Amino acid sequence: MQSGAKSGLLVGLGVLVGSLGLRALTSNTAKKVYVQGVAKGLQAKSAYENIVEQAKAQVDDIVAEAKYINSTDAECTCAAEATEETPKKTKKA
Repeated sequence: MQSGAKSGLLVGLGVLVGSLGLRALTSNTAKKVYVQGVAKGLQAKSAYENIVEQAKAQVDDIVAEAKYINSTDAECTCAAEATEETPKKTKKA
């Protein structure tokens, strides 16, 4: 009988703690804490998005500059090759 009474006591204690926990979670004070926590989370998300946007813009600028350098280098190389490949005209005397 002692184990049955012990189990009943543990179940009753669990129900009591559960109902007190539920009441604490649904109280107005707890709700204010939850709202503040979510608000801070949204602020952090916004700040993170701004940082990522700035970094992406800088990476886009770097890529654009690199493409420009590559295109001008290719044009210079092509122009140099074209002048080297054209036969030189010699004057016949």
